[in-house]
Amino acid sequence: MKQRLLLILFFSFCSIALTQVTEQQRNKSITTEEIKAHIEFLASDKMMGRLPGTEQERITADYLKNEFISYGLKAFPNTDYLQDFKFNKGVDIDKNSSFEITLNDKKQTLELNKDFVVLPFSGTNDFAAEVVFVGYGISAPKLNWDDYEGIDVTDKFVIALRNNPEYDNPRSTFESQSSLRTKASIAQSKGAKGIIFINGPFPQLDEDKFPEIRYDRAPGNLNFSVVFAKRESIEKLFSNQGLTIETVQQKMKETMVPNSFLLKNTEIKIKTDVKEINATAINVFGYLEGNDPLLKNEFIVIGAHFDHLGMGDYGSLHRGPEKLIHNGADDNASGTSGILELAQKFSAMKNELKRSIIFIGFSAEELGLLGSDYFVKNPPIPVEQMVMMVNLDMIGRLNAENNLIVYGTGTSPEFKNILNEKNKFNFNLTFHDAGFGPSDHSSFYAKNIPVLFFFTGTHSDYHRPSDDFDKINFQGQQNILTYVFEVVNQINSNNEKPVYVNVPRKENERSGALRVYVGTIPDFSHQGEGFKISGVNEGSPAKKAGIQADDVIISFGERKVNNIYDYMAAMQNYVPGDVVEVIVKRNNEEVKLKLELAGR
Repeated sequence: MKQRLLLILFFSFCSIALTQVTEQQRNKSITTEEIKAHIEFLASDKMMGRLPGTEQERITADYLKNEFISYGLKAFPNTDYLQDFKFNKGVDIDKNSSFEITLNDKKQTLELNKDFVVLPFSGTNDFAAEVVFVGYGISAPKLNWDDYEGIDVTDKFVIALRNNPEYDNPRSTFESQSSLRTKASIAQSKGAKGIIFINGPFPQLDEDKFPEIRYDRAPGNLNFSVVFAKRESIEKLFSNQGLTIETVQQKMKETMVPNSFLLKNTEIKIKTDVKEINATAINVFGYLEGNDPLLKNEFIVIGAHFDHLGMGDYGSLHRGPEKLIHNGADDNASGTSGILELAQKFSAMKNELKRSIIFIGFSAEELGLLGSDYFVKNPPIPVEQMVMMVNLDMIGRLNAENNLIVYGTGTSPEFKNILNEKNKFNFNLTFHDAGFGPSDHSSFYAKNIPVLFFFTGTHSDYHRPSDDFDKINFQGQQNILTYVFEVVNQINSNNEKPVYVNVPRKENERSGALRVYVGTIPDFSHQGEGFKISGVNEGSPAKKAGIQADDVIISFGERKVNNIYDYMAAMQNYVPGDVVEVIVKRNNEEVKLKLELAGR
């Protein structure tokens, strides 16, 4: 408690100190000094990577709120500038989870976290059953490999090796079938009660370690156990059959033929108890009211996510042995400082605004656009009054070639002309017409709102601890923000609001013909059963089949769909041109649709 109090006092001091500095530097223009001050604070080690649901996230939210107040932004009724929302932070695996083997009537109890671990996408289950070895746990008839062919695993546990039959081929066609999530989904669809993963002797050689698996936020496999056991704990089940795991795996490699069988005189009892841990994240927003009697009821939204990865808790590309702070200076302290500078700039000329402008910092973007998704589903005004959304995500690393990427340029007909006209900094502009993409603008585009997303590109520090303050191009970011200001100000001044365009997916964006394309946009905030859709691409197979935003796919072909991983696993059994029956839940009713898959 004492340490927490000291931490709060420390951050309170930091916030006051920074406010004093920015008051001295504050002016009506967008300045590198203010950008530096904001990013230096947001991306400091003391902010611990701004992980959603943490004290540092709350401090960041308060920082944004105080800045908005200082600029004269208004709060919407009953908000106090803040919007809390719940999300699933992780899972709690009960310490009483157990694994018991009965072999020839002799029992052996395995020790949790020593002999076996419960994987985070396991469901809660308590079951005793016979055991079937299912090779690699792959069912891909179109790849001429089906570990489940000719064997019944209904109400049994299955044991599966990691990797795939071509484990020594980095370009294997089985690679898409190799994830543990996919294999667990297949086992459950075949009627099994749980799956036990083990390391084969190959290609691990003598390594027999538990894999590093982090919570992926998708719901677990309902009433289905997923565990990983040490090979030495399972070897005796094979020796009881006169076999070894090594000889079984070697035979499959030599013959390239599956080798599945019932492990006789064997029963396994597994108890898994997995509960999701809820936490609270925060969006921060305020607005400037326009002055035109009619147009002030139309709102332009300017947003950026302020969360990052904490100590690399999820999404990190760092592969070192120790956890390090991921400061996220470019991703996305740069965009967060951008909305602050734009809010300050527009507030200085608020009497000239025709339309109203909302400035918002989203949280939990790194978890799947959760903050922006919650905002558009729980808006302070009807979404129909939002005429445009501008997203700033990673705008701090403008390179020597002056490259600036803008997404969403096809979502309204006038965007490209305005972007080109206002390009006084001679940015080397790259336009992408599509409105959907991996950042917060997607949540707005799914609600038929035109969007623009400004981005200076990925780099070698992306999602790594090295994304630090000293690598930001402050002058470049000032130029970008001045450019964004000019673009938004022009749109704000126009008599006509931007016209929404649903941009079809371009044929030349599809590469190859082995992977199928459906055109669904995931709703990552969905935590119930099934795979929920936030939108569909225009001209896509999903659109043609009649799949709609907010549909929940519960069946894809013969496969039941519990989550996004089931959905992805189901698609792998098809090729472009196949016609699949899809069942969706729409307004609590089941709707059957015919979907013709395309290639990508």
